[in-house]
Amino acid sequence: MLYAILCYKDEDVVSAWSADEDAAVMARLGPVHERLANQGKLGPSLRLLPTTAATTLRKASDPPLVIDGPFAETKEQLLGFYVVDVADLDEALAIARDLAAANPGGAYELRPVLLYNPDPRDAARTGG
Repeated sequence: MLYAILCYKDEDVVSAWSADEDAAVMARLGPVHERLANQGKLGPSLRLLPTTAATTLRKASDPPLVIDGPFAETKEQLLGFYVVDVADLDEALAIARDLAAANPGGAYELRPVLLYNPDPRDAARTGG
């Protein structure tokens, strides 16, 4: 089963990290990432650009309204996410705990996901 692990943290804190601080966090996350990749459980993981680069399309208006900025004003912003292929929620929670140990603070939201639009590059790589 696929789960998205959504990474929330105070964007102002993260954007204030020095290059060395950011590299240290990534170094702590590295072993978790490597283990998951070796187990075939790690799908795409992405770090989002700051909310100042975000654009929101509000669907409630006709025509839809396009505005600068994030969807919601909150203390913690969605900074990135992982997609993991696991047996169940318990396994996804174990992974989130490992990620949290490497990068404390903020929150991880776990949601089961359905594969809506498979990567067409997969068929090309497998000859299908």
